[in-house]
Amino acid sequence: MNFGDILEKWEKQSVKEKNENVYDKDLAHSREESGGRASGRGERRSRLRRKTPDASIDLHGLTGDEAWTALETFFENSRSKGCEKLLIIHGKGSHHLNGNCRQGEGVLRELSRRFIEACSFAGESGYSSAREGGTGATWVILKE
Repeated sequence: MNFGDILEKWEKQSVKEKNENVYDKDLAHSREESGGRASGRGERRSRLRRKTPDASIDLHGLTGDEAWTALETFFENSRSKGCEKLLIIHGKGSHHLNGNCRQGEGVLRELSRRFIEACSFAGESGYSSAREGGTGATWVILKE
């Protein structure tokens, strides 16, 4: 196997992983309302999945409370500026919670996921490509 074959195999795997790491908290609800059909917003979503984020926030070094507040401000400001897609950089390393070190448990990643669930104008989300941070960064499409 030459380098070109290896690169092609890696790109195919990256595309597959990217599609598996997309989460749309409203998809089930919208399909129920439309009788099982995908909504007419499919073209917008497809375009936004490919789009570079309009704005990003780095949560490294923040406590949970600080990160939540920063996300609230970031999302509100981004929405008022007309942003369509945001990037949350939360990291994926070792994390300390209540003085205990927990390996493999992304505290800020989980907090970001909970924030996205709670935010009424946050829509589809997913992990970035490996080149843009992989599971250490989450993109979010804002609802219209």
